[in-house]
Amino acid sequence: MTAASEPDNTPLPGTVFTPRQVRVLKIAVIVMGLLMVGGFAFVLAAIVYQASQVGQGGKGAAGAAPGAVSSELQIPKDATVSSLALDGDRLALHLSSPAGSEIAVVDLRSGKVIARIKLKPE
Repeated sequence: MTAASEPDNTPLPGTVFTPRQVRVLKIAVIVMGLLMVGGFAFVLAAIVYQASQVGQGGKGAAGAAPGAVSSELQIPKDATVSSLALDGDRLALHLSSPAGSEIAVVDLRSGKVIARIKLKPE
């Protein structure tokens, strides 16, 4: 007669795990490894896709974003912008020239200069 097979619930020598538990653990590790590799591949593909979209489409004239205001700011001859500050939708430019310093405040929504402040020493 054939010997009855032992149940598969006896622990392996030196461990507390049964052969069935070890098989399930190996399968779980393989599946999780494949999920991690697939996730990394997806993240890298998304990065490459986003990087390739920079500078393409959705741009209007002169490379401006849709709805952007394009304007020019008249500054005195030989003047340079020495600093600028942004607060919400307003931009303050500190203009330095041989004739003196000036601060121009620009509304970024409309592109218009809303204030010009001449700086005069006392």
